[in-house]
Amino acid sequence: MTYRKFWQPLTAIYEPREAQAVARLVLEELFGLSTTDIVCGAVEQIDEGKLREVQQKLLCGNPAQYVVGEADFCGRTFEVSPAVLIPRPETEELCRLAISLMPQQTQDCRILDIGTGSGCIACTLKAEIPQVQVEAWDISEEALRVARNNAERLSVSVVFKEVDVLQYVKSSESYDLIVSNPPYICEHEKEKMEAVVLEHEPHLALFVPDDDPLLFYRAISQQARRLLRDGGKVAFEINAAYGQETCRLMESLGFADIMLHKDQFGKDRFITACK
Repeated sequence: MTYRKFWQPLTAIYEPREAQAVARLVLEELFGLSTTDIVCGAVEQIDEGKLREVQQKLLCGNPAQYVVGEADFCGRTFEVSPAVLIPRPETEELCRLAISLMPQQTQDCRILDIGTGSGCIACTLKAEIPQVQVEAWDISEEALRVARNNAERLSVSVVFKEVDVLQYVKSSESYDLIVSNPPYICEHEKEKMEAVVLEHEPHLALFVPDDDPLLFYRAISQQARRLLRDGGKVAFEINAAYGQETCRLMESLGFADIMLHKDQFGKDRFITACK
C-alpha cells in the first residue's frame, strides 16, 4: 500500500491536510517511520494487512491517540486508552496554573488530583515539582491502571486511590493544593460535540446532568473544605458557560480569593480559590 492509498480514504472524516497529519502520526508511532522514510516509499514495505487494520480503526472514527496508544502532554508522552480522556492543551494550562499556586518552599507540601484519568496532571506536577507528595483519585479502576502505568514510565512517585468523590471521603491526610478537571459537559451540549469525541471518549469523564451542571464542583469543594490545610488552594478546569455560577458556589461554601481565569482562546476556563 502506498502512502497516498493509506491517507486518502481518511478524507472521508478529516480535511485532507489533517488526514495526512493523522496518517503521519500513526506511521511514525506504530511503524517507526520518519517523514523521509514516508517520502522515500517505506510505507509500501509494511505488511498491507497491518496497514489496513490500522486504517480501518481510523475510518471508524477512533482518535489517532487511541490507535497508537499514546498522547503528548506538557512535553511528555502518556499512555492513553478509551478508558481515559485524551489530554487537552487547556489542561496543560491548568497544570501551569497549579504550579504557580505552590509556595516557594515545597518540601512538605501535598497535592491531590481528583478525577485523575490518565494521570497526566498528577504525573506532570510530580515531575515538575519533585519535592511535593502527590496523590490522585479516580472512580475508574481501568483509568487508574493507565495512570499507574504512566507514573511508572515517567519514573514519578504518585499515590493512586480508587475513590468516588461524590461520596463522603474519610481521610486523615491534609493537602496544600487540590486540582481537578472533573466532568463538566452538560448532556444538552452533546449535539455540539465532534463525533470522534462523543463516540469514543469515556462519557463517565465527560458529562454531568443538565439539571446539575456543578455537581462535581460542589462535591469537590465540600470535600476540599475538610481536606485542605488552612490557606490551601484549589484549581479547577471548568465549563466556560458556568464560570460565574461556579465562583458563586465556591463563595457560598466559604472560599476566599476566588479568581476566574481565561484560557488561551479567551474563554473562562479555570477557577482558583483559597481556604
